[in-house]
Amino acid sequence: MTSQWSPDSWRALPARQMPDYSDSDALSHVERELAAHPPLVFGGEIRSLKSQLANAAEGRAFVLQGGDCAESFAEFSADNLRDTFRVLLQMAVVLTYSSRMPVVKLGRIAGQFAKPRSEPTETQNGVTLPIYRGDIINDIAFSEDGRAPDPTRMLKAYSQAAASLNLLRAFAQGGYADLQKVHQWTLDFVRGSEQAELYQNYADRIADAMAFMAAVGITPETAPVTRTVDFFTSHEALLLPYEQALTRVDSLTGQWFGCSAHLLWVGERTRNPGEAHLEFARGINNPLAVKIGPRTEPDVLIELADMLNPDNEPGRLTFISRMGADQVAERLPPLLRKTREEGRSVLWICDPMHGNTFKSTSGYKTRRLERVCAEIRGFFDAHRAEGTYPGGIHLEMTGRDVTECVGGVQRISEENLGLRYHTHCDPRLNATQGLEVAFQVAELLGRDHTGSDLRRVA
Repeated sequence: MTSQWSPDSWRALPARQMPDYSDSDALSHVERELAAHPPLVFGGEIRSLKSQLANAAEGRAFVLQGGDCAESFAEFSADNLRDTFRVLLQMAVVLTYSSRMPVVKLGRIAGQFAKPRSEPTETQNGVTLPIYRGDIINDIAFSEDGRAPDPTRMLKAYSQAAASLNLLRAFAQGGYADLQKVHQWTLDFVRGSEQAELYQNYADRIADAMAFMAAVGITPETAPVTRTVDFFTSHEALLLPYEQALTRVDSLTGQWFGCSAHLLWVGERTRNPGEAHLEFARGINNPLAVKIGPRTEPDVLIELADMLNPDNEPGRLTFISRMGADQVAERLPPLLRKTREEGRSVLWICDPMHGNTFKSTSGYKTRRLERVCAEIRGFFDAHRAEGTYPGGIHLEMTGRDVTECVGGVQRISEENLGLRYHTHCDPRLNATQGLEVAFQVAELLGRDHTGSDLRRVA
């Protein structure tokens, strides 16, 4: 890593998973235009998130991070955004009620447009073209023009992200998140399911508590905290020209912030020391996360912490483990032990999605809900054994009624994945499956924090 950092110091280093733009002048023009646009998020919001993540690292809060695998231009709509936000609210209510702790709500929203890929090209019917890397880079349509990386797509991604953040802020602060409306958050296709019934039990209890508080004078008017929520955004900092163009100096502190999202993460394919993505990340003052897979050695975590959090600042660094249900029990504990023994302030979040992906007999890439939940249980078990805190979960999910992951109370099978398989990249949990995961985690949190089985209580 270079000793002196600047927003463009990454350009002197090798950069993996980056598109090859054929027109460098067009790329430079787009970068200049983006650099003149307003930031999408602000330093004060980022500092607030870092404080909340510090609490989660110490076991005083829990993080719920969820949203699209890869946001698309075609699926963007106010209804889809609202439905995903609503499911996250439902899940957060369940987790808050069970754990008696604040839940940090963090969306994979308003910037998750670029995806790392295993291969640079794809071949269909004897024709080889660049692989689809997300709508911010190229088009999913298999054509020579569509697959050519186009820098102007960054401008459309910025516009969609700005519109998404505008609506999300309105939902979070404008009364939609009012706890008195907790009964109204259930989506139509979820109604009548076992998960909806369990959720309604939680909602009934919350409504009773709200009625009691109103009787003693605590209402949304006297206590605005009951009608608003903090909602933050995150995405993988993969397309570095876009990230650099939205990097700003905070007028209050003089610090650099990546203003494309509140939290940015570096993926497992790009977290190599001496390369571009870690170089960019180390200089911005956002909370940062790094994806950690089953082949990671304990000493690597300390090296990453030295690079990204040399001052051991609470809330600065998150490790997102993606082990797979079959490997989490063996591979995660040595990593937890190493960071604990070294005294590193680290928040641990479980990504139970990426290590449990397989190709179905019907040809679709999918995940089994039971394996997703099994990895979460293994994550909690490992933390209990090592005396560390299970700080959150990281899910690829949507509020739409998709059929992309197998299992759950809807009994989605491999044979009917094609009914509503809409993802542009990896399979997502739908709203019912998301609630199922929330209840599983609620049970684990309830046992840790209250000694009770919340599912039995509900």
